[in-house]
Amino acid sequence: MYRRFLTAIVILSVMGLSDPVWSAGPSGFTQADRERLIRLEATLETFMKAVDKRFEGVDKRFEGIDKRFEGIDKRFEELRQDMNKRFEQVDKRFEQVDKRFEQMMNFMWILASIFAAMTVANIGFAYWDRRTIIRKAVDESVARIERKGSLAQLINALRDHAKDDPKLASILRNHNLL
Repeated sequence: MYRRFLTAIVILSVMGLSDPVWSAGPSGFTQADRERLIRLEATLETFMKAVDKRFEGVDKRFEGIDKRFEGIDKRFEELRQDMNKRFEQVDKRFEQVDKRFEQMMNFMWILASIFAAMTVANIGFAYWDRRTIIRKAVDESVARIERKGSLAQLINALRDHAKDDPKLASILRNHNLL
């Protein structure tokens, strides 16, 4: 197609240099014009072949570049897949770290709960123990004082006297001594 187009252009341009066919007059092509056209056509064919060869070379180069790009595309796809795999591995590692962190936090809560329960139990036991011991100590002290001391004898004497004196009996009752 290019060849025909270029041939037509060359022929028309050559015809424009010499006497055109449509010009007025009986003259036509001469033998020299015909030989010139043949040489021009041969030169044009040689030129066209050279251009075709160059275009074929360029096409081959483009095919080589396309192959290189295909290789680059394949390598890029492999790298993208590798990168995706690495991101997935990193995501899995983060999930593992999150699970481990959650386990550690649960363990810390358990330890804190155990410590709090032990502390509350210890304080409760200490309070109960002190209250019980103090109550027993007071009771024993009062009983001992009442048994062995002169105060016990005084209280017994007041109780005996309260049998005859109603005013003393009411006083001793108010103080829980009767």
